[in-house]
Amino acid sequence: RALDIARWDLQCELNNTHHRTDLNGVDRLIVRRGQPFTVNLQLHSGVYQPGASSLVCTVETGPHPSDQYGTRASFDLSANIDTSCWSAAVTGPPGNMVALSICSPPDAPIGRYTLTLGHSGRFEFILLFNPWCPGDAVYMDNEESLKEYVLCQDGIIFRGNYKLPLPTPWNFGQFETGILDACLRILDMNPKYLRNPGKDCSGRRNPIYVCRVLSAMVNCNDDQGVLLGKWTDDYEGGVSPMSWKGSVEILQNWDRNACQPVRYGQCWVFAAVACSVSRALGIPCRVVTNYLSAHDTNANLVIERYINEDGQPIRSRDMIWNYHCWVESWMTRPDLKSGFDGWQASDPTPQEKSEGVYCCGPIPVKAIKEGELMIKYDAPFVFAEVNADVVTFMQKKDGNTEKVTAATLVGQKISTKNVGNDKREDITHLYKYPEGSAEEREAFKKANHQNKLLQQQENQGLHLTIKVTSEMRKGCDFDVYAVVTNNTPSEKKCRLVFGSTSVSYNGVLGENCGFKDLLNVELQPGGERRVPLRLNYSKYGGALTEDNLIRLAALLIDYTTRDITLAVRNIVLENPEIKVRILGEPKENRKLAAELTLQNPLPEPLESCCFSIEGANLTGGRVLTERLDSVVGPGEHVKAKIYFTPTHFGLRKLVVDFNSNKLCHVKGYRNVIIGK
Repeated sequence: RALDIARWDLQCELNNTHHRTDLNGVDRLIVRRGQPFTVNLQLHSGVYQPGASSLVCTVETGPHPSDQYGTRASFDLSANIDTSCWSAAVTGPPGNMVALSICSPPDAPIGRYTLTLGHSGRFEFILLFNPWCPGDAVYMDNEESLKEYVLCQDGIIFRGNYKLPLPTPWNFGQFETGILDACLRILDMNPKYLRNPGKDCSGRRNPIYVCRVLSAMVNCNDDQGVLLGKWTDDYEGGVSPMSWKGSVEILQNWDRNACQPVRYGQCWVFAAVACSVSRALGIPCRVVTNYLSAHDTNANLVIERYINEDGQPIRSRDMIWNYHCWVESWMTRPDLKSGFDGWQASDPTPQEKSEGVYCCGPIPVKAIKEGELMIKYDAPFVFAEVNADVVTFMQKKDGNTEKVTAATLVGQKISTKNVGNDKREDITHLYKYPEGSAEEREAFKKANHQNKLLQQQENQGLHLTIKVTSEMRKGCDFDVYAVVTNNTPSEKKCRLVFGSTSVSYNGVLGENCGFKDLLNVELQPGGERRVPLRLNYSKYGGALTEDNLIRLAALLIDYTTRDITLAVRNIVLENPEIKVRILGEPKENRKLAAELTLQNPLPEPLESCCFSIEGANLTGGRVLTERLDSVVGPGEHVKAKIYFTPTHFGLRKLVVDFNSNKLCHVKGYRNVIIGK
């Protein structure tokens, strides 16, 4: 006899806590696939009798649920839960109060569901990926890694340059109010869903499919995606990518404003938002930074660079970015031959089209290391980012070109945040074998790619490098050095051109910061010449972009052999430290104050000073701001106090940002342990 249900209790707090979704709130049911959840049923009449009572349950997701697409399933009560398919079983003793346990298969499509209980009841719930379930494609067998890559709401993104990787704090905030709804809306706004919602919802069982959709939807180039990218200094109609401290405000703005793109993003912002969405949906994810990242536009795995006779780059489509960020997501790859499960790289920054759409990946990191370029998706592009050869030519005034010896590598210090702390983890070894190893040569051969070591062996005996000091702080004057070494047995006479320009992280050049042209540099056999170039704040201060980067280029021309050698190095100027002090005992739901202090490092006053803070479960999903009216002279301190109330206990990261007329987007953070 069918159970006659009067009412039900979804036990949201118990179920959400058990499924590790309680940080989303406990006012609605949010569960993970492949794991049972329990609903209490109060019967109108009669009692549950094992073997005699029945209850047909029907689950549906998407606008056109069907058995064909696996977006609809009907099932009756069984003696025990079967975790391989939709199933339901009564777990309590017979009576008029029934504890009904329900379980989805570990490959069920994720998203919003309705569950109908016979003819008596109907309720909604959200189903997410389950990296704790061994049957799920995103299963990860390491609790500390799961805490980091799924549950952690804050983190570190590495910027700066490969000589000085700078940690930038970020509030991923995947459990903040409204974020999960925004993430599900991203899936519903993707063009594949709009063309065929039934097929798209069915595809959401597969994390490979979902990651590819997210790669396309985090940028808005082909669709109503989240972010509009911009790589110039003109951010009219939006805000500088440097101003973002987290993903929460970006996702809330997109959701609140009818899916209009948020202005503006650059690579680390695209990657961070993709990481937030992935973690919200239950896919283990991390942000990765690749220093000296190649952008190969013609898919020949070679970056062709051109310079003029002063050593300055001539704009070409192929670029080497100072750094580039993407994400890695953890999953199995049953669509490929064995050996390619684990971390998969995907890139939401719009660079080149893939299958007609601005997206990239997911591609197994292992495939990049092994040079397996036939594997899906977009292996040649990602391989070039970390492994491309670089060939440099000088464009002469008469129109001729001449090859230049330049020891340029790509794919250096590939970095991500360490599990459980804020240290940098170097994962270069996951993407490529050690330079010069037999495995590296085999990977290049497999990729039909010229061995970069052959390029490096063309040194003609004159060695050119750029050296810097440790005192490269914004606001200071300092020297950089071109060091020329004569490794030949004969005397050399050379011309040395040594220049500097401001540069953005993606390689776009700005204004001149200092220049020197020495026509007669003489070097004895075995001799060395150290040539300084003074960089004065009065010259570089107004030229710097928000990235605080300066490109140094030294060009050496041997008058005897006419050989040309180029050395290039990007330097990053350090911003002052923001000191953060927490006033009050950090307790859940207790008001605290963050005392923020910064010293003006510039030889000129700061005006329009502003501090702001943001933190998951600390600032209620908002950015809290304190503007100061006072002018801060050189060497003086600026101080502010901002109040906030934490809502959950545990380790939290308070992200801090300082802005003024002369010092923009100085970032810092403070880890705060909140007690119950």
